[in-house]
Amino acid sequence: MTALRRTLLAAAVAVLPMTAYAASCSNSGGQFNQWKGEFAREAQASGVGQRGLQALQQSSYQTRTIAADRNQKSFKYSLDKFMQVRGSATIVKQGRQRKAANARLYQGLERSFGVPAGVLIAIHGMETGFGNFMGDSPVVSSILTLAYDCRRSSFFTPHAIAALRLVDRGSLTAQSIGARHGEWGHTQFLPGNVLAYGVDGNGDGRVDLTNQTDALASTANFLRQKGWRPGQGYQQGQPNFRVIEAWNAATVYQQAIAIMAAQIDG
Repeated sequence: MTALRRTLLAAAVAVLPMTAYAASCSNSGGQFNQWKGEFAREAQASGVGQRGLQALQQSSYQTRTIAADRNQKSFKYSLDKFMQVRGSATIVKQGRQRKAANARLYQGLERSFGVPAGVLIAIHGMETGFGNFMGDSPVVSSILTLAYDCRRSSFFTPHAIAALRLVDRGSLTAQSIGARHGEWGHTQFLPGNVLAYGVDGNGDGRVDLTNQTDALASTANFLRQKGWRPGQGYQQGQPNFRVIEAWNAATVYQQAIAIMAAQIDG
């Protein structure tokens, strides 16, 4: 990949316009339809257009999303148990094969962003089993459900606005499928991170994280923008481990990525 075209979409979550509206959260689904009307005003004031507003009205409360948000047991495991449950040996084995089979792709990404293949491959394997399972839930409805739910409404509201903006831009539809927390694509980006860090890796003029090249380039860009230092180590105590911490807040997840990446890179 000698000339990786990067299309960094302009609107980052951090600079979403402030609005005078604030829809009321709830911990049960009974008021979701009423909340959608309130949130429509907030979204419109934040620049969401007609297609995004229509997707908002088509959305539905996702009980499976709430159940998943309340039951994240695997992050309470020890590191050894977590790696066993997540299939680290399989990820490493397949990851080495993928690195060898797609050497030019990973070399190009490292030249462009400074992130070695092992880190990108470990993330790809951990997030979706290399794209084999990218989710079973509607992205827009899931992220709107989490914005409506009181537990982490302030965190998910900017991502909900971003999801509606992605609908406006044609990247998502009301039917687009992702993970139960609204993550999308091969490496499971939240909508706001698609806007902030999404990259057109294959040069077709659009950012589509269900495309592997776009997803890997976007992941590498995320890490670089978070402070990745090319050529520096990424194990605990080394400079780039703090960047892996920015990818996922769970310590066992961070450790697993670093360990598997080193084994893949050999």
